[in-house]
Amino acid sequence: MIIWLFLNVAKLQKKSLADRHEIRRILLETWGYDEFRSLQEEIILSVLSGKDTLALMPTGGGKSLTFQVPALAMEGICLVITPLIALMKDQVDQLQRHKIKAMAIHSGMKSFEIDIALNNCVYGGYKFLYVSPERLTTRLFQARVSDMNVNLLAVDEAHCISQWGYDFRPSYLEISKLREILGEVPVLALTATATPEVCEDIQDRLGFHPKNLFQKSFNRENLDYLVVQTEDKARELLKQIRQVEGCGIVYTRSRQKCRELSQLLNENDVSSGYYHAGLKQALRDERQQQWMKNQFRVIVATNAFGMGIDKPDVRFVIHVDLPDGPESYFQEAGRAGRDEAHSRAILLYSPSDKRVLEQRIAVNFPGIPKVREVYRALCNFLQVPLGSGRGQQYDFEFGEFLHRYRLSAMVAHSSLQILAREGYIVLTEAFYNPTRIKFQAERDELYSFQVKNAGFDGFIKLLLRTYSGLFSQFVKIDESILARRSGISQEKVNDYLLTLSRRRIIHYIPRKELPVLTFLEERLDDKNLLIAPDRYNFRKERYEKRIREMLRYASSSNICRNQFLLSYFGQLDTPRCGRCDVCRGVEQLRPGSAEFSSLVDAISSQLSERSLTLDELVKQLASDPLKIAFVAEWLMEQGRLIRKKDLTLSWIK
Repeated sequence: MIIWLFLNVAKLQKKSLADRHEIRRILLETWGYDEFRSLQEEIILSVLSGKDTLALMPTGGGKSLTFQVPALAMEGICLVITPLIALMKDQVDQLQRHKIKAMAIHSGMKSFEIDIALNNCVYGGYKFLYVSPERLTTRLFQARVSDMNVNLLAVDEAHCISQWGYDFRPSYLEISKLREILGEVPVLALTATATPEVCEDIQDRLGFHPKNLFQKSFNRENLDYLVVQTEDKARELLKQIRQVEGCGIVYTRSRQKCRELSQLLNENDVSSGYYHAGLKQALRDERQQQWMKNQFRVIVATNAFGMGIDKPDVRFVIHVDLPDGPESYFQEAGRAGRDEAHSRAILLYSPSDKRVLEQRIAVNFPGIPKVREVYRALCNFLQVPLGSGRGQQYDFEFGEFLHRYRLSAMVAHSSLQILAREGYIVLTEAFYNPTRIKFQAERDELYSFQVKNAGFDGFIKLLLRTYSGLFSQFVKIDESILARRSGISQEKVNDYLLTLSRRRIIHYIPRKELPVLTFLEERLDDKNLLIAPDRYNFRKERYEKRIREMLRYASSSNICRNQFLLSYFGQLDTPRCGRCDVCRGVEQLRPGSAEFSSLVDAISSQLSERSLTLDELVKQLASDPLKIAFVAEWLMEQGRLIRKKDLTLSWIK
């Protein structure tokens, strides 16, 4: 028995060393890195040993490598589930640039395009398939995935599976059913922001046996968290930016304010651009690249900016408006200082923000009757008959929808989000989907067409010279490149493509940039639309709690900012950071200063005749609680004050 155990331990150790060597080779040869970041290697080795693994890594921690590296080290294809289409497309493009075969399936694709993509994943030697969680419920996907040699199931934004999370999505619950289809395939769940209760819930819902959590500390020693109270945020914004060097991000919730603040900065010699989801994708890409290349110093943006952004030298992130909760704030603020150099996360706060933030509760939860009204209007707008629509996709002109039914944009958007969380629809924000083509005709048939239609011969040869893989998969093309290389107008290029499509020579999907709305269930009479009041109220209560915590963070003057955020995410008993605005205020209070001496006299006066708890002392002195605590601790160190067993403080005479 002892010999058997010894041999098996030795075997496991040998395998671990081999795995470690292989993943480091992949890291160097594929991505050019010599070393893994903190926890990356441990997570990868856990996955390679076949263990279900939950990785809790803050923004910028290198989450994607934790599933990309082990997937490349194993035979088969890695299935990646993510709700973020923009991030999905970005990672696929990145993998393809490294000559790694990767595919994405999302709501902007046609059914026959999806069919071909899935076939390629079964038979084409692909290493990564990115899918949205809603895709998991379709019969086509479930049938094809069972034919794939899946080596790993990676679940990004895993907090979406937990009812306790800030972005719960019912479609994520389908992942547990997918596990039944895949069998013993290990799961790697990834999230950047999760409280302890969310971490427990993720593992329960994904069927982890045993539970296996890798958690990187949320502490960012290079990042100073600062809250600045001001009634003139524009003036304070300029002041804060002028106090630091380097580039930064300014977050606001309003598209209009994006433009206004960017204009203000430019007028005051701070080069900037603005970014929000209402801009055309080409312009968004241009603005992002300009900022990444330091062509302007500041990007002013809504929360649409940030997914997939990996700019290490961001020296400051400034929030002009309060986010909806600590999760959002921590994630956005965490985009500063990824190179571990000293950086700032600054929140501009006005007492009037409390009223604005509390108003969002009513906006985000407009009431079940209003949600039913919006649902009825939506079905009528898209001309979806009763009992039909399941699985159907529609281009969705949100502005026209609002105009036709005289709806408030915020109320309508919130109602659609509630319908999505209840599992009735999926709404993707507008994103650019380039033109895609695939040859429908076989090679012999195509040659015959070229002989008979000489006017198309040159254009077809140009397509084949410019793009590869046109016979096996849909390929993204650029009409402007084809126009430039052929010497004809872009309009003529479009005419050629349309004609070839009509002649059944190619499958042709023109480019578009519209939100896509998918019905997950058939249309119901709005009276039969089930929105369970208990779930609705539960989510509302959780949202209200996050709002309260965000307000507490912004308004508090006696809790270390870093301690507050770390304790919110379950890291308790951490020392004061010494760098935030609260800690800096205390650090200025030194023995010998007038304020320090004044507090010593006040504490002595209160405690010389009676004992008080610290809370009682604070009430009596009506001063900054943190400063009183600081002076009291110093007095105890000097032997002039004692804390009794009942926690009262008493002056030593």
